[in-house]
Amino acid sequence: MKRIGILGLGGVGGYFGGLLAKAYQKSDDVEIIFIARGETQKAIAENGLKIVTDDSEMIARPNLVSDNPSEIGVLDYLICATKTYDIEESFTSLKSCIKKETLILPLYNGVDAQERIKKILPDNEVLQGCVYIVSMIFSPGTIRRIGFYEKLFFGSKTASFLKMEELQNILQKAKIESYLVENIEETVWEKFIFISALASATSYLNQNIGEILSNSESKVTYIELLHEIEDVAQAKGLKLPHDIVAQSIQKLEKSPKEATSSMHRDLLTGKNTEALSLTQFVVNEGKKYGVKTPLYEKIAAVLVK
Repeated sequence: MKRIGILGLGGVGGYFGGLLAKAYQKSDDVEIIFIARGETQKAIAENGLKIVTDDSEMIARPNLVSDNPSEIGVLDYLICATKTYDIEESFTSLKSCIKKETLILPLYNGVDAQERIKKILPDNEVLQGCVYIVSMIFSPGTIRRIGFYEKLFFGSKTASFLKMEELQNILQKAKIESYLVENIEETVWEKFIFISALASATSYLNQNIGEILSNSESKVTYIELLHEIEDVAQAKGLKLPHDIVAQSIQKLEKSPKEATSSMHRDLLTGKNTEALSLTQFVVNEGKKYGVKTPLYEKIAAVLVK
């Protein structure tokens, strides 16, 4: 029996965790455990996890929903998608559920998760991963996905290929469009360039995607951020597509116009934001590699509280 924990049941963890729970509800080989507390735990325990898309609704019921490590038990795989500011606390509280062989797949917005998790669990293989999807918590226990574009990428230079292949098979059997890729660091940074500039621009300008695209000054701000972060990535020696800025603008133009970044949504509702991982991180990396990031610095000064 393979035991898979899903930590963080927001737009990403809730959506992909829901697909896994639905697919393996009656399985003898795979057990899906949702790690949740408070309102979310209560709602899922009572009614299951509801996933609403543009044209369908489904209810997924995990084998267990709990935040108690002794109930959760030891996990073979841990897929984590909390907010980046919760990494240290959530992993420290789950240490007893993680053995040396537990494979960890982080699906965060930032690119610093792997390093931070390794500090807490130095003996574990921590993969790199990223997703493209527009989804969010609609209410406790209900996830809303907008549009049809969803892709999950993961990989590692050091983890056992057999174990990663096993995870890939588990994901694909749950009808998740997932890709096990060799050059995962570049893949993760391609996503990060898009999401970091988008989160920083939408939050700083207080505009959604459609508003940024239709306002020439806002669009210039977004493009300027893309150029700054591209410079940082190049200084790090990452081999990214030569037209990464154009590709990122194209991604934005294909995104739902009414959508915005999760950081902007958090800012609007007065919640803690991921500005440290999505905006300040670029400034810090720039300093480390001697790259100037004046616009990122200006925005970080406003967003990082």
